[in-house]
Amino acid sequence: MSAAAGDPRPIVSAQAAQRWQTIDPLLPAPGKLPSGCGAELTVTGADGQPVAYGTCEHWEGEPGTLELAWGAARRFRLTPQVAGPDVTNALDQLLSLWRDHLADVPGADSEDTAAVVDWPSRDLGGIAALRRHGLTPMIVFAARATPAGRRRAASPASSTVPANGSAAEGVRIRRAGPADIDVVAHLGMEVFRYDERFGGVIEWPGTADAMRREAEVLLAGPRAWTWLAERDGTAVGMLTAHKPESAGSLAPLVRPAPAAYLFLAFITAGERGGGIGSALVAELHREIDSAAVAVTLVDYESANPLAVPFWSQQGYRPLWTSWEARPARAIR
Repeated sequence: MSAAAGDPRPIVSAQAAQRWQTIDPLLPAPGKLPSGCGAELTVTGADGQPVAYGTCEHWEGEPGTLELAWGAARRFRLTPQVAGPDVTNALDQLLSLWRDHLADVPGADSEDTAAVVDWPSRDLGGIAALRRHGLTPMIVFAARATPAGRRRAASPASSTVPANGSAAEGVRIRRAGPADIDVVAHLGMEVFRYDERFGGVIEWPGTADAMRREAEVLLAGPRAWTWLAERDGTAVGMLTAHKPESAGSLAPLVRPAPAAYLFLAFITAGERGGGIGSALVAELHREIDSAAVAVTLVDYESANPLAVPFWSQQGYRPLWTSWEARPARAIR
């Protein structure tokens, strides 16, 4: 597993790109690996040629930020590029190198740490190696490609969900605005508290304040991509999304552009199963189609029994899966 002569990254990256496009055309071409912490993580085959390369980033959340809520306070992220043909074995060796690296990192055994690997959901060759090293699938990033040629008029300011068996009678859906900051922030926190039971989200001190600041940003511009479902004037559901110009950090996850990000969706417990969620998603999709957005991303907890079938029904399918071990040194 010594480093091959020269820079192995172009060789590995080119072969990984070819495999990814065969597996899933929505996957991007493997980009430049982040510089990471400087650890050398290179795997070579029997012929001395590189078959896998990776970098490890050390991330520590800033108290009071929303990013901190998406998991452990300190995260070690492996960005792998694996060539082949034996993807399972190459990734297995790369994960072993990463495990040995983390064993020497101070504090990697603390309870509020995580070892994280994002792996293409359809790249089945890596799953056995990820499981073998004690990593668990936590978060799924799913994608919906906008049907080619679809163009619709922008959605109206409000609508009433029809009583046709697919949605609840008497529920009004309207676009949210700056006056709705309190309710959007409240329902956003309800998403976090619901998802926390599945292990991918942690409510830290300051998360509620960070969520309110996020709501202010989401509702600041004209025609915000945020909708509320109301029954008798009380909000029973919400959906909010980032337009492509504010979803840039997720754009590298997918090949088509521009990309939007469906950030949060929530239906109160007594209203679930009545079609309100689908009606909210339809409002967003009308807006997305008229804005010529190529693809929309959403993430959800892989262990959430409601999320997987719901998002599939809305046209989203897994693109990336985030695998974790907590604490970080739990990786085997």
